[in-house]
Amino acid sequence: MNDGDVLVIGGTSDARALCQQLDAAGVAYTLSVATPTGERLAGDIKGQVRCGRMEQQQMVAWLTENATRWVIDASHPYAEVVSRNIMLACKAAGVALSRYQRPEQLSGLTHPLLYSVPGIEEACDIARRFGERVLLTTGSKDLARWRAGLPEKTLLARVLPVPDVIEQCAGLGFGVAEIFAMCGPFSAEFNAAFYRQCRADVVITKASGAEGGYQEKVQPCLDAGIPCIVISRPAPLVTGDELLESQAAFKQRLSRWLAAA
Repeated sequence: MNDGDVLVIGGTSDARALCQQLDAAGVAYTLSVATPTGERLAGDIKGQVRCGRMEQQQMVAWLTENATRWVIDASHPYAEVVSRNIMLACKAAGVALSRYQRPEQLSGLTHPLLYSVPGIEEACDIARRFGERVLLTTGSKDLARWRAGLPEKTLLARVLPVPDVIEQCAGLGFGVAEIFAMCGPFSAEFNAAFYRQCRADVVITKASGAEGGYQEKVQPCLDAGIPCIVISRPAPLVTGDELLESQAAFKQRLSRWLAAA
């Protein structure tokens, strides 16, 4: 077994947890991350770490050169283009593909101030109805789109405390009072105090699931009478037995893979 046999794709805490399961099972693998931030989040895993984005044809070449037999797509739930490229590359290279994605929590929470939308443009349409201060807890990737979509608002960005992200925020015109660099997930109590401190008039977030503290982000917002806009996830491209929505489901899939290896 070599490091290319199994490829895990994703720079998230979920991807790291999958790698730890592979470590415990003695499986050699490579973790592919897009950015240095993802590389840092990988921590002390035993597998090889490859840093840098791969387009579809690059991925096909990598899978072929490394004789990869199993790919686990644990990329961000909203990275739809990445997941599509992974699916097409695996199909072209004849490699088995599993998709790991934590389940949503949207169905269990309803409120007049809770808005579910499919994308950024729709979120901006709703945010324009409310006050000036818009808190974004959607990550750093689309900050330029938020800036373009809500030029009349004061945008507050809660982002990871890493240098390249802070530099990106500053480059987009976020001032020191508009950047909140911290690493979650956070408790409901923390979020309640944070919303008061930053004086948010509306909060925009994503359906991050239990591991991402979705309930802890949204409920304090609603309790404080603050409108909350949630961007729903794209539908997964992988379905059936290869769509894994918990660490336990991945453990079962890993057992099947080891038995067939």
